Amino acid sequence: MPHPSVFAKTNPDRPAYIMTDTGETVTYLDLEKRSNKIAHLFHNAGLKRHDHVAIMMENHIRFFEIIWGALRAGIIITPISTALLDEEVAYILSNCEAKLFITTPKYAQIAKSALKVENIDHFYMVGKTINGYADLEAAIENLSETPLAKEIQGTTMLYSSGTTGVPKGVYTPPESDDIHDIKPILNAIGQTFKFGPHVKYLSPAPLYHAAPLAYNMVNMIFGGTSYIMTKFDAEKSLATIEKYKTNYSQWVPIMFVRMLKLPEAARQKYDVSSMMLALHAAAPCPIEIKEKMIEWWGPVIFEYYGASEGNGMTAITSQDWLTHKGSVGQAFSGKLMILDDDGYEVPTGEIGNVYFQGGAQFKYHNEPEKTKKSYARPDCSTVGDIGFLDKDGYLYLTDRKNFTIITGGVNVYPQEIENCIINHPKVADVAVFGIPHEEFGQEIKAVIQPKYWEDAGDDLVAELNDYCRAKLSRIKIPRSFDFDKALPRKDNGKLYKRRLVERYTIG
Repeated sequence: MPHPSVFAKTNPDRPAYIMTDTGETVTYLDLEKRSNKIAHLFHNAGLKRHDHVAIMMENHIRFFEIIWGALRAGIIITPISTALLDEEVAYILSNCEAKLFITTPKYAQIAKSALKVENIDHFYMVGKTINGYADLEAAIENLSETPLAKEIQGTTMLYSSGTTGVPKGVYTPPESDDIHDIKPILNAIGQTFKFGPHVKYLSPAPLYHAAPLAYNMVNMIFGGTSYIMTKFDAEKSLATIEKYKTNYSQWVPIMFVRMLKLPEAARQKYDVSSMMLALHAAAPCPIEIKEKMIEWWGPVIFEYYGASEGNGMTAITSQDWLTHKGSVGQAFSGKLMILDDDGYEVPTGEIGNVYFQGGAQFKYHNEPEKTKKSYARPDCSTVGDIGFLDKDGYLYLTDRKNFTIITGGVNVYPQEIENCIINHPKVADVAVFGIPHEEFGQEIKAVIQPKYWEDAGDDLVAELNDYCRAKLSRIKIPRSFDFDKALPRKDNGKLYKRRLVERYTIG
């Protein structure tokens, strides 16, 4: 199977990726040389096969050099979300047992906190350094540009939060020690979507996310060129498509919304006819939004559903979606099964837990009980979504189990927010859940039972907003707070949250 190192020999001057904001280019030969330097850095640091490394970076020109360096040095590498707070980053660094951490000056404050994580032996910064961090560029300057004497296949380990809000490291082992034995799902994606040297792939999303990371890797495995934006901007995305004539891309629904909400003159200003394949996933896409995108860009919109766990995947073309509106497609990897809570299959059209059978095996790092709960049987696993299949085998997602909120393509977990708010001295009880939002898919609603009813009002809302800002990432802060004299709890104490959700969605 191909590997970026192959194209360093056959097409050394071909760009592996271009940073669209600056025009900076990394050729396949550049990627080969610098990823080898990174691999030697890890080897010289004493890292062994399947030791852990973590990186926290913006969409940076050095990002994929570090990724590919790790993957040819036998390293398990964890890209960390740049949206997390100090304590969340520290938890991941500790949980994944990282021995080496790489970041940039943009995250200097978090970098200072990371110095306290005891399992990390080596700290590097790309760019101007702070105390406790070595200069990555200086560290690799005199290292060899040739491969390690014995290259070993590494892998990525991404973190996917659980229903309690505590992140879970999703681990699937490499296929073998051979660096050319890339994961079958990446090969399947490359073959199915016909990735190759002709592909000019536009990447507008954060690289630490599972999909942008995977699709850029696939593109480099098959010899294409990636065009990486520093951050998403609706009009700039359209301008980039026109400038570089990009023909493949990957999006989340909020990006579609933002582009569609541009003034008509701005939308029509740019030529997007080069786009042959616009993949999207990560959140339910409103039917009307998708209809408008297909009308605008043509039948190039291709939706898929999957998870970091890699246990299965569905896919659906624009043509099929137009006859199965709202579906996320048929099984592409693994066999789809809808099971009840006892593990039995439910009839066609009936809502149940979404499982994949025969897909990739995964485990949650250092979380054996959570891993066990994800499997109905050894070859049949779920990530906690619920939905139903129609008679043609098309999957429709109806909700996330435990009321996980998807806002702007990001999973937000109510329990974490509830655990924060309940500690406010004026709060007796709290329920957090998602309600429909035209732009973001869902927004976060909090319903509060005050300790004293007379406290209910704007002043307490202001207090709660300030309280949450100090303790939660911005995306986790409720957009609105309501008050209720008593939340609907069952006799056993379990919160009957569905009644609240129905109140705000049905009326």
